[in-house]
Amino acid sequence: MTSSPADALDGVVTAAASDLLALSHAIHARPELAFEETFASAATADLLAAGGFEVDRGVAGLPTAFDARFGSGDLVIALCAEYDALPEIGHACGHNVIAASAVGAGLALASVADELGLTVRVLGTPAEETGGGKVVMLEAGLFDDVGAAMMVHPGPFDIVAARSLALADIAVRYTGREAHASAAPEWGINAADAATVAQVSIGLLRQHLRPGQQVHGIVGHAGTAPNIVPGSAELLYYLRADTADELADLDRRARGCFEAGAVATGCTHDVVTVSPTYTELTPDPWLVERYRDVVGDLGRTAAPREFETSRPFGSTDMGNVTARVPGIHPVIGLDSQGSVTHQPQFAAACVTESADRAVVDGARALARVAALAATDTHHRDRLVAAAHERTRRP
Repeated sequence: MTSSPADALDGVVTAAASDLLALSHAIHARPELAFEETFASAATADLLAAGGFEVDRGVAGLPTAFDARFGSGDLVIALCAEYDALPEIGHACGHNVIAASAVGAGLALASVADELGLTVRVLGTPAEETGGGKVVMLEAGLFDDVGAAMMVHPGPFDIVAARSLALADIAVRYTGREAHASAAPEWGINAADAATVAQVSIGLLRQHLRPGQQVHGIVGHAGTAPNIVPGSAELLYYLRADTADELADLDRRARGCFEAGAVATGCTHDVVTVSPTYTELTPDPWLVERYRDVVGDLGRTAAPREFETSRPFGSTDMGNVTARVPGIHPVIGLDSQGSVTHQPQFAAACVTESADRAVVDGARALARVAALAATDTHHRDRLVAAAHERTRRP
């Protein structure tokens, strides 16, 4: 690298900025749901291919996942690009920013890959909002040789050591029996009533949840017409907790509430796992502190450390990655005009000048942290050794 590594990396990001922002805006304009991100995946992979990356598309059996590689060094850095959107409100979680910043960091690191002994990988990871694309890719071995995995997520302000909750994504399906609601109600078994009983039970359970445990859900469907006793109903629920162990406890208690609906009405019921379980984030402490230094150098003011531990930002399948691979998942701030993620106003904020700055700063920050890892002998050896041990396991 040059005598000013940060300047060299920043220069590559600056040169690519127009393409990165075009990518961010294009993904934002065409929101696609989990596992349906055909345009976003292709556009992200195409920009990397144009930058000299070898791109393997449709990896891990997922049509909208990809693995883009550059270099052949022993330290493998993976940058995760998310690009799925939310139903109806589009990119209200700012995954367009995530994808563009990952590409920018990848291009910057590719420019110094030979000099720093890096293999740079940008992984297109679909279905973060639901479906757990990273979990599927993790189990398929896509992260096995990775020394460090990194990404940035937009939010209303910068958080370096962002905290997330473990998550179970489930559907509860009740089966009863249809009947004429007026002429023969006694012949019916009301699945919608089962769902109602279950929701009341969950509401009563909330008083007794442990700190850090959360339950929230919606009715997926509960009948077709008022004059037909509903023969089927479905609840869609997220269960969250500080840790995977606490989540297992919550899952047991919630299942009792769902069973209560069936017992009270005479329905049968099934609890179905919709997505793989997400574990809590466990970011690598050294990488976290390097990121903290870097964003300060970029002129950003991160939230106080005490705030980092006081409030989770939600849940992410990046938690599963950090449970096995050293990594970071900071939040990069943008001016959201008082809105928060998963609001339509936040979606609008993700293509503003402030969001564009987040793309560029996010790319610069990730690239700088990766370069610091590559040039610190102790931590480079640590990351490489952990990856080698991982690949040796049966």
